[in-house]
Amino acid sequence: MQTVIVVGNGMVGYKFCEKFAAKSKSKDFKVIVFGEEPRPAYDRVHLSEFFENQDAKALEMAPSEWYLENNIDLIVDERVADIDRSTKTIITVKNKVLKYDYLVLATGSSAFVPSIKGAEKEGVFVYRTIEDLEGMLGYAAKLKAKNPKARAAVLGGGLLGLEAGKAVMDMGLEPHIVEFAPKLMPRQLDARSSKVLQLKLESIGLNIHLSKATNKILGNGAIVGMEFGEDDVLDVEMLVVSAGIRPRDELGKTCGLDMGVRGGIVVNNKMQTSDENIFAIGEVALYNQMIYGLVAPGYDMAGVAVNQIIGNVEHLMPDDIDMSTKLKLIGVDVASFGEPFMPASKGHSIIFENKAQHLYKRINVSHDGKKLLGGILVGDASDYNMLHQVFLNGMKIPEDPSQLILPASEGGSSFGSVLDLPDTAQVCSCESISKGDVCCSITEEGCNNLGDVITKTKATTGCGGCKPMVTDLVNETLKSLGKEVKETICEHFDYNRQELYDLVKVSKVSTYDETLNTFGKGHGCETCKPLVASIFATVTMETANRQPSIQDTNDRFLANIQRNGTYSVVPRVAAGEITPDQLIVIGEVAKKYDLYTKITGGQRIDLFGAQVHELPLIWKELIAAGFESGHAYGKSLRTVKSCVGATWCRYGMHESVTFAIEIENRYRGLRSPHKLKGGVSGCIRECAEARGKDFGLIAVDGGWNLYVCGNGGATPKHAILLAEQLDDETVVKYLDRFLMFYIRTAGPLVRTAPWLDKLDGGIGYLKQVIIEDTLGIAQDLETEMQGLVNRYECEWKQAVENEEVMKRFKHFVNSDDTDDTIEFVPMRTQKKPKAWA
Repeated sequence: MQTVIVVGNGMVGYKFCEKFAAKSKSKDFKVIVFGEEPRPAYDRVHLSEFFENQDAKALEMAPSEWYLENNIDLIVDERVADIDRSTKTIITVKNKVLKYDYLVLATGSSAFVPSIKGAEKEGVFVYRTIEDLEGMLGYAAKLKAKNPKARAAVLGGGLLGLEAGKAVMDMGLEPHIVEFAPKLMPRQLDARSSKVLQLKLESIGLNIHLSKATNKILGNGAIVGMEFGEDDVLDVEMLVVSAGIRPRDELGKTCGLDMGVRGGIVVNNKMQTSDENIFAIGEVALYNQMIYGLVAPGYDMAGVAVNQIIGNVEHLMPDDIDMSTKLKLIGVDVASFGEPFMPASKGHSIIFENKAQHLYKRINVSHDGKKLLGGILVGDASDYNMLHQVFLNGMKIPEDPSQLILPASEGGSSFGSVLDLPDTAQVCSCESISKGDVCCSITEEGCNNLGDVITKTKATTGCGGCKPMVTDLVNETLKSLGKEVKETICEHFDYNRQELYDLVKVSKVSTYDETLNTFGKGHGCETCKPLVASIFATVTMETANRQPSIQDTNDRFLANIQRNGTYSVVPRVAAGEITPDQLIVIGEVAKKYDLYTKITGGQRIDLFGAQVHELPLIWKELIAAGFESGHAYGKSLRTVKSCVGATWCRYGMHESVTFAIEIENRYRGLRSPHKLKGGVSGCIRECAEARGKDFGLIAVDGGWNLYVCGNGGATPKHAILLAEQLDDETVVKYLDRFLMFYIRTAGPLVRTAPWLDKLDGGIGYLKQVIIEDTLGIAQDLETEMQGLVNRYECEWKQAVENEEVMKRFKHFVNSDDTDDTIEFVPMRTQKKPKAWA
């Protein structure tokens, strides 16, 4: 039996083990893996998620048991110190000596720390490992205890630097990004897209400092600032260095392998080093005179090394490596593919830019207009997968290439079917899964749904960016075989949401158990229970108080649960209009119960930190003052945002506040497949941001323009014009129809924008249904909506007036004790949850 020793248990080292274990010949080898860190491999791509829950296990790629099950010896917390090529042995820092037949170096990289005077000071961190993050968290907590307004800087405005900026924000420090180049992400973005990204990041609280060369880190022992020039200083109490990476190639140097001039162990297309028994993969490998810092090439290298060791010598690394990438940085989509920067001599660029929505799309096209050569997407990368495939496979593009990036409302056209892709098209770069692999798993290997395909192929299990395309490919392949493609609710109901909605409505069942017994099977689950509760709410306006056991946590307690187990209280403030007396009541309640208070983006006041037993006490006081539930916890109408309109503003054309109040009060409590937000702007200056909402009104000469299906959030979409110059009555009529049609037909947890994207015929069809009444259901939709409006009740008023409902608001079923484990720490003049250990 031959021995393979893998040095390094990062993502690429783990992937080598996974690919090796999957080979039938693996039983002929003994595999030993050394990891320098004290834990098994974890996902560094999503490292910043550690700040959300501080759960290292959630990032783990495989538990220790997996290595045992696959006959792999995993040795953690032990560094390999030397290699003796003459005896084919490795020596660890603990003086362990092991012989190898094949050695795989997957040592990765370390953070590059520029030679800046003072870089060794306390409070200076690198952003690379979970231990680094734990050190940052501890230091940040000490800073905030002394100064709630503490500031931290990140040195580096590239991919990792912006991720580190998100980490600084999550720790509650004032974040500053310092970049030497004149733009963010200089390797991936052009100047204009970088500027759009900068504006977006600044809008969410990051402070950006460009063209800054750090000369010195100031402070006596601990950092107090960064000096860029004689009179150019940034005061900060913590610094995170994320200025690039350097290959961990010291083992290659000490054992005499061929090295790159600027670092990295030289490898050929077999991933062999200058010693044929030693392989190098991932960020330590110098291939084609390049270090590849993306996970997909590293996984490909792991696959090549595995095949070479087991004897599949024809499996080689390709000469050209695709460096296209799609990321979500601090909630902002950023993607580039092909040649993002292209000289005019090779082709021309087409650019779509919307600074108001922080959107930028650029595609580079050949001079003859027939080939897509590359591009950049910022703010909305939903089309990345198809654009990437069009580029990779040289597919035909429209005569007017601008249609590839324009929104549908502005002349853009959708792409063809995913089945038009060639079988060789690589749809999952992390796992090297082609379109053919996905299709064959269905046509030849018995897979019947997305879950089966993922289990069989591992597609989507890397970064997850390919999941929309893989899902479409699975569905289209099943349809092509004549199989029904049906997104059922769960294993307990063989119906989708729309079908069950219709069944509940027609049969007039009124409880979950009755619904399950009549139309389902089994005992139900946490997927179908809240969904059925939502259907009852949208059919009969039933509140969450009637069947609390089938609600999710937020609806059960009529409040949003927060990160430390406390809840938020959000009274409705229709259109943001509030009286001084009401403000005083909110202030008094917040003081009495020691609640953190914040003005929201939806023109309301959030009160955070209420324990569950305090919720009814708080709401009793608020309801007595005339407030009602704001439904911030529900999949329902949240807010209808408004500017001050013609009442006060000299530019106002219509009375936006009055109309926004009317609309919000009409649809308050309306449950739907996902949350709903509206906006009413009194003129085209758009201060209410109505075009970023599920429905929005903008005042124009002759009435209101009605826009629908816009979303903010992680994937922003501009709302699309449904109708122009409407009077108040017609607006309400069209809104009734639109909202009821959405409620009837949308899938669970599908917002209006993706619902419209999937609606056959798009906005044109929606206009036919809502305005022209081509389906003949307009009157039914209006009648249904009016019935729901007439049956509205404030569920918090119901709760505080019903002793049985009040009993629900207890920490413990069998005791009136309160939760004494909840802890807060100071933040500015208020408080926040104490970070989890």
